[in-house]
Amino acid sequence: MATATENNTLEAQPRVPGTKNDARRVRREGKIPAVLYGAGKDAASLSVDPRQVLRILHSASGHNTIFDLSLNGDERTKAMIVDWQFEPIKGKLLHIDLKRIAMDQKLTVMVPIVLRGEAAGVKQQGGILEQVLREVEIQCLPGDIPASIEADVSELVFGKVLRVADLPHSEKFKILTDENQTVAHVITVKEEVAPAPEAVAAEAGAVAAEPEVIKKGKQETEEEGAEEAVAEKAPKAEKGDKKEKK
Repeated sequence: MATATENNTLEAQPRVPGTKNDARRVRREGKIPAVLYGAGKDAASLSVDPRQVLRILHSASGHNTIFDLSLNGDERTKAMIVDWQFEPIKGKLLHIDLKRIAMDQKLTVMVPIVLRGEAAGVKQQGGILEQVLREVEIQCLPGDIPASIEADVSELVFGKVLRVADLPHSEKFKILTDENQTVAHVITVKEEVAPAPEAVAAEAGAVAAEPEVIKKGKQETEEEGAEEAVAEKAPKAEKGDKKEKK
């Protein structure tokens, strides 16, 4: 397993903490605001190059990378990125939090799980491999943080579950995540159930019946109109009869 300690250096310059306008000024200069804390020392406000930060975040060990933080090109301390913020629309890096690292003190970090191999349940039974848990919490010395924990899934079939307890263990780190949690399993492919022919026929009959109802309603309306016309003419004829009688 590759460790999260790499030969990276992040250069930083002190800055005076201020308002949002001060942070915008730092970004206009091509840097981003940062805060450094930990190891029993006071927090320090810094400005750093976002390109160097992204190089660390996109490395194999990602945010778990332990690197050298250089202050004004002189003072050096071991550090790691513990939090970061991106602009939601353009995706630009806006701010990071850094933590001083004592190489002789254990840390608690999240490490990704990488699945290796082709599950028998996929290859032979036509299932789908589903990864339920993608990272675990571990405790170890900074120099022993693994870039990832690899798990072999080649023997996974229907009904068999890969759990945290089945992950490779090492004397260099302790897994803190519940060992009974599911990491991965093989699931069946969900098939769409075709409607029965009777249901299709009944639905088609219902659709075909609708025009008849409309036609019938129209016919009834026309008949009612005809009856009203006859009713209107009837009194006039009766009035005429009365005149003839006179």
